[in-house]
Amino acid sequence: MAQLLSNLFGGSKATPSAAPVGDSDFADFAEAPDPSPVPISPVTTTVGFGGPAATSAVPWTKWYNIHERHSLSEFKAEGLILSCITIVLLLHLFGARLNRAKARKWARAHAKPLADEFALVGCEGVPRFAGEKEGDGLVKALAEYNLAKGDAILKEKSLFEFATYATGRQNVAFMDVKLTLKKRFNPLMTFVEAVMGFFWDTMGSPEDTLDATIYPFDGREAQTVPGLPGAAELKARESKSSAFDGFVWAIVNKERMKGIRDERYDLSITSTKDHAKLPSWLAIMTESAEVTEAMLTPELIKAAQAAGENLDYLIISDQPTEKPRTLDETIPRKRIFLKYRLPSNNDYTNLVPIFQYFTRVADVLVQTAHFRPEVNRKLRLVRDEHIKLIKKEAEDEKAEELRLEKERLKKAKRDAELNALDAKAQKKYLEKEREKEMRKMTKRSTTRA
Repeated sequence: MAQLLSNLFGGSKATPSAAPVGDSDFADFAEAPDPSPVPISPVTTTVGFGGPAATSAVPWTKWYNIHERHSLSEFKAEGLILSCITIVLLLHLFGARLNRAKARKWARAHAKPLADEFALVGCEGVPRFAGEKEGDGLVKALAEYNLAKGDAILKEKSLFEFATYATGRQNVAFMDVKLTLKKRFNPLMTFVEAVMGFFWDTMGSPEDTLDATIYPFDGREAQTVPGLPGAAELKARESKSSAFDGFVWAIVNKERMKGIRDERYDLSITSTKDHAKLPSWLAIMTESAEVTEAMLTPELIKAAQAAGENLDYLIISDQPTEKPRTLDETIPRKRIFLKYRLPSNNDYTNLVPIFQYFTRVADVLVQTAHFRPEVNRKLRLVRDEHIKLIKKEAEDEKAEELRLEKERLKKAKRDAELNALDAKAQKKYLEKEREKEMRKMTKRSTTRA
C-alpha cells in the first residue's frame, strides 16, 4: 500500500524497463543481436597468361551455382514431354514432305499427257502471254507452258489431298482430278484407319488413289460456255457432233466390285459379266451387250492390261451416283470416272496409258455411242420405271400431307367449337363424341367378325 501511495504522490521512481514504449508484440525484437558476418574465403586469380596471382575476396556459396542446387533427374517428366513433341513434329514434317513429293512425281509423269490433250491445266488461270497469240501458235504455247510448269499443275488442298483442273478440249467441258494420299504426317491415324479397314470392309484401308471426272459437252457447248462468238451457229453445228446416247457402262476391278456397287446407284442398275478379252481381275458392268461391243476398244483393253490390278474402275454414266429422290435428280448428266491406286515406287509407266485413254474417251463416245432404237428403248425402260416410282412416292407424300392438313383443320374447328361452350355443354359434347367413337369401333369389330 505504501508503495502504491509512493508511486501516486511522487515517491521514489522504479528502475526503467528495457522494453520500449509501444506495442508489446515487438518486445522480443527490441534487442536483436547483430548479424555475424559471413566469413569470406579468399580466392586466388591469375592476371594474364603466366602473370602474377592476385587474391580477391569473393563469396563462395551453393546459392549461386544452379548445377549444385538442381540436377537433370528433376526434369524427367518435362524431358519426356519435349521428346514426344519433337518426335511427333519430326514425323509430321517428314510425312507431309513425303506426300508432297509423291504428288509432284505424279504431276511430272502426267504433265505431258495433260498438256497434249487440254489447252489449260491447273488452277492458275490463263497465262499472260495468251492474249498475244492466236490459232495454232496459242495452242502450242499453252501446251509448252503447261509442260514447263510441271509441278505447279497441282493445288494442295490439304496435307493428303491435291487437286488439278483441265479445260480447253473438243467434246470435253472440263476435267477434275483429285489425289487422295495416306496421312503419312499422322502415323497414329493411319494405323487406326488400317486396323478399322481390316475388321470392317465398309471402312477401307488407307491408300494412295487418283479420282478423275470428265464432264462432256454432250451438245451443250453454247449453254456451257456462254458468250462464245456465233453461239447460235455453234449450237446448231456442234450439238449434233458432240452428243451421244446415255447409258451406264464400266470396267471394274473384281476386288472392288461389291463395294462400288453398294456405293453407287448408277452401277446398281447394271449386270456384271466377264469378258474373254479382259484380264481375269477385271469385269464388265453393263446394261446391254451392244454397249459393250461399242465401248470395249483394243486401245482400252491394252491400257487396262498395262494398268494391272492398280486400276479400280473406268465408268461411263448418265445416272447419278446416289439414288435419286426427286424428279430433278433423274435428269441425265453424263460423266466419265476413272480411279486407280498410285504405285508405291512412283513408277507411272503402266498407268499413263489408261489415263491418256480416259482423256480421249469422249471422242470415242461421240463416234460410236449411237445405238439402235431397240437398245435405247431398253436403256430407257429402267430409267422410266424408277421415274414412275419417284412420282408415286411423291404423290403418296403429297396425299399424306393433305390428310394431315385436313386432320389439323378438323381438330382446330373442334377445339374452337368446344371452347365456345360452357362446362355443362362441353361435357355433353364430349359424351356424344365418345358414344360416336364407340359405335365406330363396334361396327369395325362386327365387320371383321
